Amino acid sequence: MGSKKRIFITGANGLLGQKLIYRLLEKGDFEIIASGRGPCRLKEKSFEYVSLDIEDEEAVKKTLEKYHPDIIIHGAAMTHVDVCEQNQEACYRANVLATKYLLDASQHFQPHFIFVSTDFIFSGNKGPLTEEEDPDPVNYYGQTKLDAEELVRYSNLKWTIARTVLVFGISPGLSRTNIVLWVKESLEQGKTIQVVNDQFRTPTLAEDLAEGCILIAEKGAEGVFNISGPDFLTPYEMAIETADFFGLDKSLIQETDSTRFVQPAKRPLRTGFIIEKARKELGYEPKTFRAAIGILAKQIILASS
Repeated sequence: MGSKKRIFITGANGLLGQKLIYRLLEKGDFEIIASGRGPCRLKEKSFEYVSLDIEDEEAVKKTLEKYHPDIIIHGAAMTHVDVCEQNQEACYRANVLATKYLLDASQHFQPHFIFVSTDFIFSGNKGPLTEEEDPDPVNYYGQTKLDAEELVRYSNLKWTIARTVLVFGISPGLSRTNIVLWVKESLEQGKTIQVVNDQFRTPTLAEDLAEGCILIAEKGAEGVFNISGPDFLTPYEMAIETADFFGLDKSLIQETDSTRFVQPAKRPLRTGFIIEKARKELGYEPKTFRAAIGILAKQIILASS
């Protein structure tokens, strides 16, 4: 056995970043360098953490020069769709320029560059989609992720784009909620909730997305891969399934459609992914939505104990 390959992660403090690190530590096959803004949020300390603002071109250059990773998993991004719509310059810096700085700084040591992208690069006119579908974003966030994808494709590096959909999960120190937690907490409090029935997604457990990215790294797979959950559902169906799982009152869940919600950014109606390519080429096997709720349920209990 030679020395372990060195893997560099951006966005280590985020949901995906944390799940990637836990899984990589479990497997023990890579030397991990994790980067994020500010101090490290993970309790585990058996990896190297570097505080890095990836929008700072010089800092990116210095850091990558120092570590020369074999693989980069670039998961950091500004992902709050409405915030992106209202703060386009900040979104461009976070999603496009930061990606460009990482790619530029990688040119002379040529790592395998794995870029995490999104179903929001698509128009939402049809779904579920294969990797071959033509992008046509309907909001600014989607546009920046598409711009970054283009930079990755033309970078002269060995590259992979891992596209995902509606990632959900829980992690210490992260406040952003997800549909499962929101439904569970609302119904437990006896609140009536309005949930849309005209958007379609393939919701993805954060652990599954992490596993997909690691499979890409291990196999050195190149090109575009859809890495999402297997179930094609509306948010209303997700809410019903959540209520069912926890034995909560489904009559509190009211069906509505997206025309009733005024949001700064337009959302694609139908996306969701066909994941046959990842299944065949990577051996990727994500959890069903119901199994994923079960995993979250256990994590909720652990977090509160």
